[in-house]
Amino acid sequence: MNRRYRGYLFDLDGTLVDTAPDINRAMNFALTTAELQPVSEALTRHWVGHGSRVLMQQALDHQAQPHDGLDALLADFIAYYETHIADHSRPYPAVEEALLALKSAGAGLAVVTNKLTRLSVPLLSALHLTPLFDCIVCGDTTERPKPAADPALHACQVLSLPVDAVLFVGDSETDVGCARAAGCDVVCVPDGYNHGVLPADLGADAIIDSFMDLV
Repeated sequence: MNRRYRGYLFDLDGTLVDTAPDINRAMNFALTTAELQPVSEALTRHWVGHGSRVLMQQALDHQAQPHDGLDALLADFIAYYETHIADHSRPYPAVEEALLALKSAGAGLAVVTNKLTRLSVPLLSALHLTPLFDCIVCGDTTERPKPAADPALHACQVLSLPVDAVLFVGDSETDVGCARAAGCDVVCVPDGYNHGVLPADLGADAIIDSFMDLV
């Protein structure tokens, strides 16, 4: 990156952490408990990013199932996922090094995710990432989640930074939409959960090859 920012807002799933393996296991636990077919991890990677409820809706739609049992399915998913939050989830390469370097340089750091607070906070804690962030904005923190501007604006307020001093780092149209609505610059990682949209077509200002490109 040619510009240094005073603050950085990071999406969680598919950007900071590869969470798909644990999400897939939790989803399949819920599905098989409901006597439905399990789904592949590849499909899970395609669906992640809009929150747990939408994730389970997509699993039901994939199997042409009605949404009557969605609440029970979601409850089973969350119950399992909470107890297996980081069995196989790991930060992407260079994430921790880049975050430490940015924090040491005085930048404000925030997570801006559509993941529920009850799932986001334990995940970050289990991976020992919590101390690196000044703010964690989750899918239930603001009235409207991403792609609305609310989560990014809330993070900027907590960081006491104007939006034009902040860079959003994400992996999907949801992240780009949030950043654009808020008025901050945005870059995307190449290998996240982008719902089948090519990274170059996400509408970001740039695609970074490595988190160290931010430093």
